[in-house]
Amino acid sequence: MQSPKLLIFIPTYNEVENARRLCRELSALQLGADILFCDDGSPDGTGEVVDELAQEFSHVRAIHRPGSSGSAALIRKASRYAYAQGYETLVTMDCDFTHQPADVERLLAVAHSSGKSVAIGSRYMKRDSLPGWNPMRRSLTYLGHFLTVNLLQLPQDATGALRVYRLGAIPRELFDRVRSCGYSFFFESLFVLHRNGFAIEEMPIAAARPHIWQLQDVLARDGAKRLAPVQALLGGRS
Repeated sequence: MQSPKLLIFIPTYNEVENARRLCRELSALQLGADILFCDDGSPDGTGEVVDELAQEFSHVRAIHRPGSSGSAALIRKASRYAYAQGYETLVTMDCDFTHQPADVERLLAVAHSSGKSVAIGSRYMKRDSLPGWNPMRRSLTYLGHFLTVNLLQLPQDATGALRVYRLGAIPRELFDRVRSCGYSFFFESLFVLHRNGFAIEEMPIAAARPHIWQLQDVLARDGAKRLAPVQALLGGRS
C-alpha cells in the first residue's frame, strides 16, 4: 500500500552499521513514504551517514540534535515536524533491526483496515516473540508490561516503539501533554491517547534481540526514578 502523506521516523544513536541498510530496505518496500532520520549526537559517525543518505535519496531527510537528548525528545520533535509538513500518517521505529522493515508494511495495512487512530507492533500477542533474548532481558521486559497493564490499565504493548499514528485523527496538542523525557515517554504517550478516547489496534511482531538494550538498563540503574511518571499518571493526569 502507498501513502504520499506518510512519514517514517527513525531516531539514531550509534547506528552507523544499521542506518544505511535500514534505509535501503525500507525504500525497497516502495511505500511512497518519506524517511526522517534524527541523529542524537552519535559519536560513531551515524550523523554523517544519514546526511549522505539524505543526499542520495530524494525521499530521505536528516536532522540533528546536539548531545544525547534521548528518544522521547526526538519523537516529540518528529511529531511536530510531521504536523508542520502536513503528513497524514507517522510511523516510528528503532534503527537497530529490533523492528523489521516488513513489519512496517504489515502494520500500515492493519492501521488502514482497522481505522483506529494508533496501531502498535506488540511483542505480547504470541509466544516466542522475543527470539534471542536472554532470560533476564525477557523477564524485565515482561515486568515492564505487567506494570503498565496492572497499574495503568493499558493492555497494549505500551513500551514498544513500532507504532503508526494517524495524525489526521489525533490533535497535535495531545503530544504536548506528554511530559516524559526518557523511556517512559512510550507508555505515557499511549496512556494519554487511551485516556482521551483514541482507539488503539495491535499487531503481533517478533522483536529481534536489540543491539543496544533499553529496558533492563532503565529498571536496573534507576528504576524508582523512571517509574515516577507512572505515579504521576496514576494521580489522574491525561
